[in-house]
Amino acid sequence: MAGRFITLEGGEGVGKSTQAKALAAALRARGIDVVETREPGGSEGAEAIRKLLLEGGADRWNARAEALLFAAARADHVAKTIRPAIANGQWVMCDRFLDSSIAYQGGADGLGVEAIKALHSIGSDGFLPDRTLLLDMPVFDASFRQSAAGIGQSDRFEKREGAFHDRVAASFRAIAEAEPDRIRIVSAEGTPEQVTARLMAALADLLP
Repeated sequence: MAGRFITLEGGEGVGKSTQAKALAAALRARGIDVVETREPGGSEGAEAIRKLLLEGGADRWNARAEALLFAAARADHVAKTIRPAIANGQWVMCDRFLDSSIAYQGGADGLGVEAIKALHSIGSDGFLPDRTLLLDMPVFDASFRQSAAGIGQSDRFEKREGAFHDRVAASFRAIAEAEPDRIRIVSAEGTPEQVTARLMAALADLLP
């Protein structure tokens, strides 16, 4: 079986981590060997950088420093975890990838799409997912879900102001509109089981 690279994207509180696990389980039920991973992180070097990126105050790094750190973590993640798994015929399910950097640092923080893509070209040779699933939910609803789940303001990005998260959501929509062949927008509203079913439907053409 050919390996595949699938990414889950979206703003804070839309349920990416929950759905990544549920989707991996649904794929395994279809007989697919799945590797679950995340960004920032997913390899020894990238996990070390993850702590630098997520801990501390909201203003610990400026957008340029963040973009460089994310690109460095992603380069190690792709080389050490993602590419080897795909070469081994496995499916890789990743919670966030390049599109998050484009939406957050490129869009919401104003660095621009091309700057983020240039860093990705250097760090990861422009490597892209076979399919990206964008979980979409109104920002207010996502924030409410996050608070209700007891997640709170647990990392630097969740501490950013509401206007920042509005810009992130708008950036994700623009990315999806620009790459409809790769990206599928999936509603994150409803029960977790309903969302997982939608995600599986968005992968139907790739399933064995």
